[in-house]
Amino acid sequence: MGRIGDKFESLRAKNEKALIVYLTAGDPSLAVTKELIFELEKAGVDILEIGVPFSDPTADGPVIQAASQRALKTGTTLASVLKMVADIRLSSQIPIVLFGYFNPIFAYGVEKFARTASEAGVDGVLVVDLPPEEARELRVYSDAAGLDFISLVAPTSGKDRMKTILKTATGFLYYVSITGVTGTAAPKVEDVAREVGKIRKLTKMPIAVGFGISNAKQAKAIGAVADGIVIGSAVVKLIDENRNNSELVKVISNYTREIKEALR
Repeated sequence: MGRIGDKFESLRAKNEKALIVYLTAGDPSLAVTKELIFELEKAGVDILEIGVPFSDPTADGPVIQAASQRALKTGTTLASVLKMVADIRLSSQIPIVLFGYFNPIFAYGVEKFARTASEAGVDGVLVVDLPPEEARELRVYSDAAGLDFISLVAPTSGKDRMKTILKTATGFLYYVSITGVTGTAAPKVEDVAREVGKIRKLTKMPIAVGFGISNAKQAKAIGAVADGIVIGSAVVKLIDENRNNSELVKVISNYTREIKEALR
């Protein structure tokens, strides 16, 4: 079992739910992203999703799309993100998932990516435009390198589709709580509870719920029916709003600490 599995196991023993936070690498800079990661770990964040900026992030809403464009303008690349993860691993063991699209991985070299990511200390990958039928090109290398392949399940996923996804999913299952793109609507707890209940009948894999969660009240309610929650757009938006604030890192740390308290 890797760092992701170990984390969910230790949280389960404490009857605690996982706080998974998404950051767009390189927004506002890779140096700030690195500083944020260390502070978020201190604030209680359990798992990090590090977004690799891409020019056409179709599954992301306007907040993360804008962050991705800003990060690309600062010169952030997949190679520089992997180097950052390797640097972080010198002093931190927080589980890290690289979140992104297949194009940058393909351009970098699929086999090289899997090897370098594993060596850098990446624990898992979430490639939003690689459904199970098309994932073999990456997974033949990433599975061999010991990288968890995090899979998405949506409200529109039927039972048969869900079974197909679950056959090869590893690490944890990411349940997309709303249809559409990130950060554009708030999930309804009763809907999430119903759908997560259906998934639990098919798998014992940890289920994390994301899309639309932005405050401690939502986190507590959804955490009660899931194994963890994912916050992305709300954090990215807060970073943008405070990019010229000398207290940026403290603002983000305090925000995530409040969310984590609601999950204990």
